[in-house]
Amino acid sequence: MECKKDSNLNRCNCSYEPCSRKGVCCDCLKYHIRMRQLPACVFPDDAERTFDRSFEHFARLVKEKRV
Repeated sequence: MECKKDSNLNRCNCSYEPCSRKGVCCDCLKYHIRMRQLPACVFPDDAERTFDRSFEHFARLVKEKRV
């Protein structure tokens, strides 16, 4: 499968600038799932900037109907 890094970058809201996985969704997912986290793209921009990518943070946002 061909990576669509360039088009993925258009939708990537990750604000962690030195991230080597930006636009490479398969690597990003693999990294975050291993850390019990979700990638930036599932969070609203203001929540993403907190760098709390935990499952628990996402669940709170769902409960608040922000996701």
